[in-house]
Amino acid sequence: MSNPSLDPAREEFVPDVVIPHGQLPPLKYRDMPEPVPLRKMIGPSIILAGLALGSGEYILWPYITYKSQFVFFWACMLGVTTQYFLNMEITRWSLATGESAIAGFVRQSRHWAWIFLLLNVIPWMVPAWARGAAQLISWLIWEPTFDAQGKMVIAYEFPLAIGGMFACGAILTAGPVIYETMEKIQMLLVSLVLVLVVVLAAWLLRDRPDAIVAQVSSICTLGWPEMLPKLDEDITPVLLLGALAFAGAGGTTNLGQGDYIKDKGYGMGRYIGRITSPITGQQEAISEVGYHFPHTEDNLRRWKQWWRAAGTEHFLSFYLTCIVSLILLTLISYVLFYDQHGQPYERIQMYEKGIGFVWGEANALQQLIGTPAKILFLVMGVAILLTTEFAVLDVSSRISTDIVKVAWLRESTRWGNSRVYYLFLWGTILLGSSILLLQARGWDVNALAMFKFTAAMNGAVMFLYSITLLILNRWMLPKPVRTSWWRTLIMLWSILFFGFFTFWAGYSKVSELLGLSE
Repeated sequence: MSNPSLDPAREEFVPDVVIPHGQLPPLKYRDMPEPVPLRKMIGPSIILAGLALGSGEYILWPYITYKSQFVFFWACMLGVTTQYFLNMEITRWSLATGESAIAGFVRQSRHWAWIFLLLNVIPWMVPAWARGAAQLISWLIWEPTFDAQGKMVIAYEFPLAIGGMFACGAILTAGPVIYETMEKIQMLLVSLVLVLVVVLAAWLLRDRPDAIVAQVSSICTLGWPEMLPKLDEDITPVLLLGALAFAGAGGTTNLGQGDYIKDKGYGMGRYIGRITSPITGQQEAISEVGYHFPHTEDNLRRWKQWWRAAGTEHFLSFYLTCIVSLILLTLISYVLFYDQHGQPYERIQMYEKGIGFVWGEANALQQLIGTPAKILFLVMGVAILLTTEFAVLDVSSRISTDIVKVAWLRESTRWGNSRVYYLFLWGTILLGSSILLLQARGWDVNALAMFKFTAAMNGAVMFLYSITLLILNRWMLPKPVRTSWWRTLIMLWSILFFGFFTFWAGYSKVSELLGLSE
């Protein structure tokens, strides 16, 4: 390998190893920055963990446990572990080039731009978390009532949901640097939630070692002999696909990991500007084309240090947070609805539909511990769901901005990243508010159905970008930084894992629509 030279006309290195640039301009070349201490890298994965808390951890997996105990919990552990490695491949491209993975996909084909734009906008326009948080706030203040048909009536649900979305938008608009606003809020809320979950679980599990045994047994035996929960009108392949996607952050939000690490200044992301508020922030110059580094001994040393540290940060901040939350919140659900012999309590029949089972958990906590526990659990739920709505609005707007700027507005000075970002942010808020107004006028879709729709679409997205990421990092990156053979095997597993549940869910839905299902 020849030594790279410096071209004084461009003040860039002339590379000895070139990454294929595909459909975009070639990458520029600069030295890999010196790594920073691990403590200064904490942040990006906390934001992603906050995204994970509000859907899979608090809603979908406790709901599956409520309906079928721990039969499917083994798949939950596989799902979140697969997501750890998937997220690290998203990190790999951004660490090595400073670009988001989306930009890498567009290098493969411009068609990925509009495909991923649709797959990013459609699932996240559904304001599931804002509505879920509004329901919990309503329960805290007024408690639900029931109509003549036994349907739960929730006071001021839709005004509270719309108000929550606008509050999230206002906070994101007020912060000078969007990433810094996200990091501070998510670190505070995620830390608070973890403390509350641990306290509640420790209290409930004092006399229930049987719950822990049942959960561990499911993981070790892959749920044998059932392996899959009994399917009915609530537990469907679509729900299971969504739950697997939301065992971590889920769907296109995982792609936001690349944006967050470059805004934090990981690796070559140090050379890419950040999105700032047009009202309170100072505009930063943002490069739409990334950088790579000449493969000198010093640069490769720095690369290895960055890669190891990024993996450690993601393991500690994202993976362990998700694992602890999933284990403890499903254990809480099991203890509240099943006795020491695995038999359901009578109260389990009271909350058969939708997100009402969370109200069932809260009431059970009141009976077992007292009213403060009920309030604590609902307050924790509000924090979790609003944290997720807040992060969803940010990350979906970031990804849409990446796509539009890289594919269509790369040379535009009028439409900078901040302007495009806020267009998508407030467009999503207005669209979500419109959906809530339609629901208030009688287009009745319960909050759990909204979670299922969003989660299932994102499960299918994960199958798709598992393929594009493997192509990107295995065949477009040069050998010293490309995906290793054993990580390639894990990526192939990710394709098979999410692919199987995607096609199963798709087949079941088509069969249902055509009247072929029993």
